[in-house]
Amino acid sequence: MASLVSSPFTLPTSKVDQLSSFSQKHYFLHSFLPKKTNQANSKSCLRVKCAAIGSGLFTQTTPEVRRIVPDNDHGLPTVKVVYVVLEAQYQSALTAAVQTLNSKARYASFQVVGYLVEELRDEATYKTFCKGLEDANIFIGSLIFVEELALKVKAAVEKERDRLDAVLVFPSMPEVMRLNKLGSFSMSQLGQSKSPFFQLFKKKKSSAGFADSMLKLVRTLPKVLKYLPSDKAQDARLYILSLQFWLGGSPDNLMNFLKMISGSYVPALKRTKIEYSDPVLFLDSGIWHPLAPCMYDDVKEYLNWYGTRRDANEKLKGPNAPVIGLVLQRSHIVTGDESHYVAVIMELEARGAKVIPIFAGGLDFSGPVERFLIDPVTKRPFVNSVVSLTGFALVGGPARQDHPRAVEALMKLDVPYIVALPLVFQTTEEWLNSTLGLHPIQVALQVALPELDGGMEPIVFAGRDPRTGKSHALHKRVEQLCIRAIRWAELKRKSKAEKKLAITVFSFPPDKGNVGTAAYLNVFDSIFSVLKELKRDGYNVEGLPETSESLIEDVLHDKEAKFSSPNLNIAYKMGVREYQTLTPYATALEESWGKPPGNLNSDGENLLVYGKQYGNVFIGVQPTFGYEGDPMRLLFSKSASPHHGFAAYYSFVEKIFKADAVLHFGTHGSLEFMPGKQVGMSDVCYPDSLIGNIPNVYYYAANNPSEATIAKRRSYANTISYLTPPAENAGLYKGLKQLSELISSYQSLKDTGRGPQIVSSIISTAKQCNLDKDVSLPDEGEEISAKERDLVVGKVYSKIMEIESRLLPCGLHVIGEPPSAMEAVATLVNIAALNRPEEGISSLPAILAETVGRNIEDVYRGSDKGILKDVELLRQITDTSRGAISAFVERTTNKKGQVVDVADKLTSVFGFGLNEPWVQYLSSTKFYQADREKLRTLFAFLGECLKLVVADNELRSLKQALEGKYVEPGPGGDPIRNPKVLPTGKNIHALDPQSIPTAAALQSAMVVVDRLLERQKADNGGKYPETVALVLWGTDNIKTYGESLAQVLWMIGVRPVADTFGRVNRVEPVSLEELGRPRIDVVVNCSGVFRDLFINQMNLLDRAVKMVAELDEPADQNYVRKHALEQAQALGIEVRDAATRVFSNASGSYSSNINLAVENSSWNDEKQLQDMYLSRKSLAFDCDAPGAGMTEKRKVFEMALSTADATFQNLDSSEISLTDVSHYFDSDPTNLVQGLRKDGKKPNAYIADTTTANAQVRTLSETVRLDARTKLLNPKWYEGMMSSGYEGVREIEKRLTNTVGWSATSGQVDNWVYEEANSTFIQDEEMLKRLMNTNPNSFRKLVQTFLEANGRGYWETSEDNIEKLRQLYSEVEDKIEGIDR
Repeated sequence: MASLVSSPFTLPTSKVDQLSSFSQKHYFLHSFLPKKTNQANSKSCLRVKCAAIGSGLFTQTTPEVRRIVPDNDHGLPTVKVVYVVLEAQYQSALTAAVQTLNSKARYASFQVVGYLVEELRDEATYKTFCKGLEDANIFIGSLIFVEELALKVKAAVEKERDRLDAVLVFPSMPEVMRLNKLGSFSMSQLGQSKSPFFQLFKKKKSSAGFADSMLKLVRTLPKVLKYLPSDKAQDARLYILSLQFWLGGSPDNLMNFLKMISGSYVPALKRTKIEYSDPVLFLDSGIWHPLAPCMYDDVKEYLNWYGTRRDANEKLKGPNAPVIGLVLQRSHIVTGDESHYVAVIMELEARGAKVIPIFAGGLDFSGPVERFLIDPVTKRPFVNSVVSLTGFALVGGPARQDHPRAVEALMKLDVPYIVALPLVFQTTEEWLNSTLGLHPIQVALQVALPELDGGMEPIVFAGRDPRTGKSHALHKRVEQLCIRAIRWAELKRKSKAEKKLAITVFSFPPDKGNVGTAAYLNVFDSIFSVLKELKRDGYNVEGLPETSESLIEDVLHDKEAKFSSPNLNIAYKMGVREYQTLTPYATALEESWGKPPGNLNSDGENLLVYGKQYGNVFIGVQPTFGYEGDPMRLLFSKSASPHHGFAAYYSFVEKIFKADAVLHFGTHGSLEFMPGKQVGMSDVCYPDSLIGNIPNVYYYAANNPSEATIAKRRSYANTISYLTPPAENAGLYKGLKQLSELISSYQSLKDTGRGPQIVSSIISTAKQCNLDKDVSLPDEGEEISAKERDLVVGKVYSKIMEIESRLLPCGLHVIGEPPSAMEAVATLVNIAALNRPEEGISSLPAILAETVGRNIEDVYRGSDKGILKDVELLRQITDTSRGAISAFVERTTNKKGQVVDVADKLTSVFGFGLNEPWVQYLSSTKFYQADREKLRTLFAFLGECLKLVVADNELRSLKQALEGKYVEPGPGGDPIRNPKVLPTGKNIHALDPQSIPTAAALQSAMVVVDRLLERQKADNGGKYPETVALVLWGTDNIKTYGESLAQVLWMIGVRPVADTFGRVNRVEPVSLEELGRPRIDVVVNCSGVFRDLFINQMNLLDRAVKMVAELDEPADQNYVRKHALEQAQALGIEVRDAATRVFSNASGSYSSNINLAVENSSWNDEKQLQDMYLSRKSLAFDCDAPGAGMTEKRKVFEMALSTADATFQNLDSSEISLTDVSHYFDSDPTNLVQGLRKDGKKPNAYIADTTTANAQVRTLSETVRLDARTKLLNPKWYEGMMSSGYEGVREIEKRLTNTVGWSATSGQVDNWVYEEANSTFIQDEEMLKRLMNTNPNSFRKLVQTFLEANGRGYWETSEDNIEKLRQLYSEVEDKIEGIDR
């Protein structure tokens, strides 16, 4: 088990004043100095309490450690140098160079001070920096790529630029590069001039090409100089020599660099002849080993040397040793800051692995990877896995990335690709004490970007010394990194018959009949399909049953799967002593759970591991959090540690079953949500301890990239996406169907005498269907004019069209069974409904509307208002879209409904103008004149999408991962908005967190915010809401590229500003004139996942709100300022602190736990749920102290919420709606706000629905009704679920439980919803029998939920109904007990 205790890292006692303020405090140091303790128990003493320290910034080091003042200037001229760098590796080499110069003291004495760019966030440090520039001679900057800091550097240096003797800036943002000046050489024209030198900087597209061109330029210097006028040639030559010296990085090179620049440009030294040597050039890229005599640029030569090493044993030189490729940063090697690299190389070799460490000087490592790690003849890799120790993306480092180029190189290499991290902006102690873990900027540059290349396992392997700035290895982390790299390499080398696989399924919430839960997935059918395929492939799956039903029986023993009774199949009993030996961190769990074995997953003496083994495959059931049923524990703001049974499960998998890999099956388990740092975990973080050294492969739903990213970062998973079930339109049933028929007869007969009569039937049927809650209907028998009749019919028609066309995922997905072509039609219709201007594709509805001279947006608006002719036109457009696309799909499928070689079929389709199936279909409709060209472009795109939807990649990718190959990365998200999500079976990634919100997202956000405010004004007597309380979700912001984030910015009236690289790190206020309305105050609840992925964006939001609160504007035009002033006065704090509006959970904790309380019925009253929300969600993020992490600010939170007039959430994709998951009501503060408001008024609750091209803002109760009509009460939906058997019953029960959740948090569920559900599932005898027989446990929970809804006052019904439910409950209990006996 990795523990930092043994790191050989000591701090000197003499120069205490030089250390950052908090390293002197005893609580931190004891966790780091070598100890003679018993290692088994070291874990418990390591739980360090974290406090917000120092200035609350991440980077607490001080530039004073980089200040050199000569002891004696010997009466020589002084040369003052100030430098700013991204990382500290230059610090020790520069210091050595300057000390040598000063000790010789021949021409001048040098004073030097250096800054890490992150330190400039601190105001005091920035002032010192500006002051230092006032009398400096030379300024040097390098790799300054963070915009807000780049602008600070630019502002400070610009003031002094004309006075400075020399300004040298090496690759950085263009704004900073323009500061360069060396004699007559300058780059102020950067990006405008025609010279080849400047052309370099214009290549925006060729990301890393920039650094490479720079290097080529340095090498081909003479050729370039002939383009430059002669007086400039000398200065340009010296600039390029400077770059060579700098990239050469050794103390010698840097010493000559300083001699050259000061001798040539410092006036006091102009007359002195200062000799300097030319730069010592190192290879730009090559192979480096600390024991090798030289750097190699030929892999064969390197391997020859390796084979003749005297220090290595024969086994290491032999052909059977695993081979690990390492990717290193050249600057660390040349500056002599490479001890962390040496540690990794030595650790790998000590564990019997050969190493090929390659490096590159530029920012493009793809060339060296192909050149040194792939055999040029056989095209096979020399290595079994690759670890990048740079932390950067493979191509482009911190500047622009070229992910396609990186993926192409890694696909050729085809081995697992791990990207480990050296700490860059924090010292080791700052990282250890941080609850967040890694610095947000480092997360964005070195975790999020490498993920887009398919990189995994962001393990922090090196720290940084606060004094010398040098990197040092964290030995226990290095050990874990190396073992994991070798375990991945072993997958490449072991035979399939020997490999052991532990498949882990989840059971959530822990209830009988819930084993094998996963979003949209039929888990047991999928496992059965995977095991059959593995067996065919040569894996040992002995004793695999014939059907998936018998597989369920085997694992569950019977479906009576209750945890507290050992009815699950017990695979292993682990004694307490064995558990303690195998689990080094067991004692740390006792604080939350007492001594083992405890009462979870235990029989009182042993810990029990549930599951079933077939040959070399073990199917195990992951235990649950363990505190779901304990209302007191649900109240704590920090989540509890895993319990002993949870730890025992993973100890069993790794150390007794000895799995070569673990496969977590479906979205999602609890491992990755255990407490610990958010990203960049240490070894006292539970996810890190639990997963240990097992390679982790994880099937994850393609539409959930945010939680998949948490699994990647916190459980080191290789996440493989699976498809959500094919969507269908909800259709109409029962009374809704009758209504639709009545409306068509009205349209054909409205001008005859029967019109009024039909309208009165429409009104009474609509009331029976409870549509009067959504549409205002006249009283029956009331006389209304023909125009009003049209309007009533139009509104009802519009409502039922909305229900009919809603997309539903039907049934559950099975891995390895892609949808048939016809099942893909509804998905394609929705893909076709979106305009994609960036790809030059018009939407099908827009093309059809144009044909009849209309704009589709106007048709949408008219239909929303209930204008009958628009509703009818929209219906015709919808039907025609479906018809044309079905005709197209039919042409590409065979008799069985499978898509046959699409490519061939498509070429034949596109060959024949008139025969194009969609043209044929349209010829018989009123849209026969539709634009052929636009249609052809659209259908070519749809053809591509169809190929992707039906591709079967999920099993293949799993097999690739298990064989130690590279799994191609791809974005997660909604396949309708972003078809690039397809085909599934990719290693899911999110996006560059600094790239959102995009300009397009801001456009969509403005539309939604305007509609929300219009709607609220209409419902609120024409008044704007002063405050809106809303939620930011991780997945939504990834799918929509930051739409909901942009909504918050637009409410308070600010605009995001992107830098030259398209990254958003700044905002500017929009003037009140342009806004045309007051600035609306916000209370932002960020989900735990959003907090983990988008901490930079939380920083941005907090800065934005505080900026708006400080604007000098009238209070009735700026509600943020109005409330902040009131709250500051009431609480006696500064306005800036009172304007805290960005809240979330404590680091390492997720959700308000209301969902757990509701799912497990473990709550007494709504007040208790509200307390959970307040205690778990009241931690604030502060942009003035980002390093402090989340801090408790409950008073400000309550006061801000008490001003809310509206609550608001977004729905952005068709497969997840309000009652499908428990997250939405878990974050809903509607009833809570009512309790906090002084007037006790309930805020209006709204939901924005951007799942279709026609964005809507509905009230929460309208959305709950729509959801109930399209899912829970819709035969198409529940029959689809029932066809999945055991898992389907559970899905039905889950929707009802989530509906009760909405009653509990918002009170917005109508009585009829429960009443109809009762008649659908309980009153219908046949339905009732099917449910009871298919999954008696979930059926019991369903009955219990009905009784609970009634008992808590959410459902009023007849005494007979309740009596029947009580009777049923005891019947099903007996049935289950009967099974037991």
